[in-house]
Amino acid sequence: MPELTYPTILLVLGILCFSGLVHGTLGLGFPMTATPLLALFTDVQTAILITLFPTIAVNILSIIRGGNWSESIGRYWPLALFAAIGSIIGTEVLILSIPEPFKLLLALLILLYLNMHRIGRLKLGWIASHRNIAMAVFGLVAGFMAGTVNVMVPILVMFSLELGLAMTAMIQVFNLCFLAGKVSQVGVFSLQGMLGIDLLVSVLPGVAISIAALLLGMAIRDRIDTEVYRRVLRYLLMVSAVILIIQFSTDILS
Repeated sequence: MPELTYPTILLVLGILCFSGLVHGTLGLGFPMTATPLLALFTDVQTAILITLFPTIAVNILSIIRGGNWSESIGRYWPLALFAAIGSIIGTEVLILSIPEPFKLLLALLILLYLNMHRIGRLKLGWIASHRNIAMAVFGLVAGFMAGTVNVMVPILVMFSLELGLAMTAMIQVFNLCFLAGKVSQVGVFSLQGMLGIDLLVSVLPGVAISIAALLLGMAIRDRIDTEVYRRVLRYLLMVSAVILIIQFSTDILS
């Protein structure tokens, strides 16, 4: 991972703080928020390395605090297993490929997420009637997307919409899949010699800030207008997607 200047480090910590607050308030969204913002001034692989351990910490706490384990982990653990496999494949692709196309892929996934209310109208009845096959397909695809661009929410949302999962169960399933994908990435990056002691030490402040912001978000979850919060986040993601597309176009033309 390239060395960061002190102003950039402060910006990174601010992004991790904001992303932890988003996740604590909405129950999900840490990598979905942090990755595109970090990728605005670095490459996607560096953004994934920066968010790797903060994401794991945030997911573990979200699973512990969420409850209702039998409805989520007990029924949908195969989805997380396939997400872990897909994440291994995606991370290997990320390491072996040039980084520029992943900015475009990340932007397209953000746009997909922002239009989920339209995609939700599509009828994918086979998901409910062939749940095990659906968990394999959506788990692998979600994991691959997490491995390459650190975002699996759009894929998991499509799966959960068709099954009509309750919000609590949905959040639990999402965080379980996020955690499985991140643990798989740790394994791949470790085998590739990309996770040294220096990196682990350097991300500890980010882990601490992410956890603190997550707990704050959980504490104020019922005290703020969630719709206003979601609207602001959607605008931020839209701007990030546009900038990522511009950056990708500039990289290709240069």
